[in-house]
Amino acid sequence: MKEKGKIRLGISIGDYNGIGCEVALKTFEDSRMLDFCTPIIFASNKMISQQKSELKININFNGVKDASHAVDGKINIVNVWKENPQIQFGQETEEAGRYAIKSFEAAVKALKGGGIDVLVTAPINKNNIQSENFKFPGHTDYLAQELEGHSLMFMVTDGLKVGLLTDHIAVKDVAQAITSELVREKVKTITESLKMDFGIRRPRIALLGINPHSGDNGTIGEEDEKIMKPVIKELFDQGTLVYGPYSADSFFGSNGHQNFDAIIAAYHDQGLIPFKTLSFGKGVNYTAGLNKVRTSPDHGTAFEIAGKGKADPSSFKEAVFTGIQIYKNRIEYKDLIKNPLQKQKIKRAS
Repeated sequence: MKEKGKIRLGISIGDYNGIGCEVALKTFEDSRMLDFCTPIIFASNKMISQQKSELKININFNGVKDASHAVDGKINIVNVWKENPQIQFGQETEEAGRYAIKSFEAAVKALKGGGIDVLVTAPINKNNIQSENFKFPGHTDYLAQELEGHSLMFMVTDGLKVGLLTDHIAVKDVAQAITSELVREKVKTITESLKMDFGIRRPRIALLGINPHSGDNGTIGEEDEKIMKPVIKELFDQGTLVYGPYSADSFFGSNGHQNFDAIIAAYHDQGLIPFKTLSFGKGVNYTAGLNKVRTSPDHGTAFEIAGKGKADPSSFKEAVFTGIQIYKNRIEYKDLIKNPLQKQKIKRAS
């Protein structure tokens, strides 16, 4: 990790028929954003020129062969392809899916190689990205394969952080997928992330129950009694401040989430429905637990407004700021845990 100079922020464009390019370009239409980082978009000069022209976005950019040639103070475009695929705003096409993955894979390669410090991914369509070479439900699953660590989908704002035990799997498979080992792993990942990425020294974590009313003592399913409660007690006895399982239907409505630094939901919609209801447009999708930093806005491709210039870049801008702050927090955390005995001696001497 670099400790000096501009943070190099890579951007994959997502589905070019959606609003990904629009929110990314609108974010950096404000030139003050260039004071915080050096943006590097993985696409092509021709495509970005067409997008800015059709959407009437006033930016200038600098085309480069790879991320290492990026220039501070400018929007940089890495030319991942030379051809100019047809943009069909609002349409789901196989071609757009292929180029979304080309952009994403090039950005991940740069992230792994140190060409960029942080990756922000614009939204993809999970259907048209599927191919013989790419069989992942989304960004997170591919990143889990390519990077080091245990990935976790972590939806975050300043005041609300929601992680998931399971993410992109069918509801019918949720109960079978949740094991004691999985709960331990996810709690550990979130605990470490809260400390390292968000500067929370003694994080308090709430787990939501798998079944309605957390199973009502086994009346509505046995998973909460047999899996959740024993693991929560085990981890708490070991010093982790983890509580639950709480009944998901009333937890957010009663403001229970305000008493914790993070909440872990059992499955995708159990966590994301309340998160997006409370935080839509301000939320960020962060892939916690990996050795590199990746964030994304909390919305999808929004085909229904694509090409109309109506897309709000607020969540994408939050994803940029969150990625930058997490990167800085990690540098600070590494410095703090480096030779702590020596630091104590320095403090005492002063």
